[in-house]
Amino acid sequence: MDTLSYKTISANKATVQKEWVVIDATDLVLGRMGSKVAKILRGKYKPNFTPHVDCGDNVIIVNADKVRLTGDKWTGRVYLRHTGYPGGQREYTPQDLMDKSPEMLIRKVIKGMLPKNRLGAKILNNLYVFAGPEHNMQAQKPKQIDLNSLK
Repeated sequence: MDTLSYKTISANKATVQKEWVVIDATDLVLGRMGSKVAKILRGKYKPNFTPHVDCGDNVIIVNADKVRLTGDKWTGRVYLRHTGYPGGQREYTPQDLMDKSPEMLIRKVIKGMLPKNRLGAKILNNLYVFAGPEHNMQAQKPKQIDLNSLK
């Protein structure tokens, strides 16, 4: 029997083409933006997506301080962390985190949408978040994309 005329192409570190993209977070809903950014970071919008390879793009998010949350999630949602000491459970809201650092809020949301393994931690390093409209990644010549055009 003849062999198949097509082969399954599996991407690896050498064959992946990573791009740089800029996303303006002004008036975008945090969770919806986060899920699309996680898919871009993972590489799921590319035809050569391979689950065990970092084949996603590098993402720069600007205007992180202008992101939106619907309903009463600014104060109603509660995040928990633990200091490691007895009785050390602390809780904070998205408003607390936004007042302290808008970059940390977006990074926390997107981290929760990535795989919980070494690859997810590596993919998170491809995310750059800036509170204002300027970023220091002009040398990479990133292209502006509109998240509303993606599914």
